[in-house]
Amino acid sequence: MSIILSRHRGMPAQDGAGVKLTRVINQPSLRYQDPFLMLDEFRSDNPNDYIAGFPPHPHRGFVTLTYMLAGRMEHKDSVGNTGLVEAGGAQWMKAARGIIHAEMPKQEDGLMWGFQLWINLPAKEKMSPAAWADHPADKIPEVDVQGVTVRVVAGEFKHGEQTASGPIQQAEQQFQMLDLRCAAGTEIELAAGQQQTRLAYVYQGSVMLNGETVERGELVRLDKNGALQLQATSEAGMLVLAGQPIGEPVAQYGPFVMNSQQEIEQAIRDYQSGKLTA
Repeated sequence: MSIILSRHRGMPAQDGAGVKLTRVINQPSLRYQDPFLMLDEFRSDNPNDYIAGFPPHPHRGFVTLTYMLAGRMEHKDSVGNTGLVEAGGAQWMKAARGIIHAEMPKQEDGLMWGFQLWINLPAKEKMSPAAWADHPADKIPEVDVQGVTVRVVAGEFKHGEQTASGPIQQAEQQFQMLDLRCAAGTEIELAAGQQQTRLAYVYQGSVMLNGETVERGELVRLDKNGALQLQATSEAGMLVLAGQPIGEPVAQYGPFVMNSQQEIEQAIRDYQSGKLTA
């Protein structure tokens, strides 16, 4: 039986003030993958595709994780936080009961390449205080496994005697995010962690997953059981996401993700009346 349950390609989209991106999760062929609400990849060396950025906008009810491969993005929010995410770094923001923030490029040319992942929060945490943290590249642990560099962005990683903890640890909703960087011909086996939701997205090159070729731009849903055997057929990069589903209703209206339509309507009223500032 194949470890790959289904394959999906992202679709072109625009967000913010016209930033061009690829929406991988939360598009017609792949809706929410509980607890992951959305995954966007932005990748362009044309400043017209990204220079307008994401001016101030609200969020409530979930967490954002921005992970950069190239370029520089600045974050500012209504709580007074300011930070800069650069290549190899990550920025984590728990919007929870509400925050207004802006994400703007800090470059006028060159390659801008990265991801934004939305992670849901359980109902009991949706109205908790907002929080924010920057994690520069040198704070994200790297483990070398047979020539494959495993960057542990979130959660825990164990391979034989090697262990590493990512800087992003979310007690209310544990999840894992790994960035695997592979030279051509390298191999790695990842043991099953028994997380119900298990995904892999190839962002560079091509790989063989348990004998099946997966190309750049493909996200695959993986069976929770069985080891994941990766062979890089070229220089390759792949994100691995894993987590336990929350199993609660999802009501979404743009930047608000709650459990009911009534809560969405309250979020809109709070934003319009100036109460949604954390």
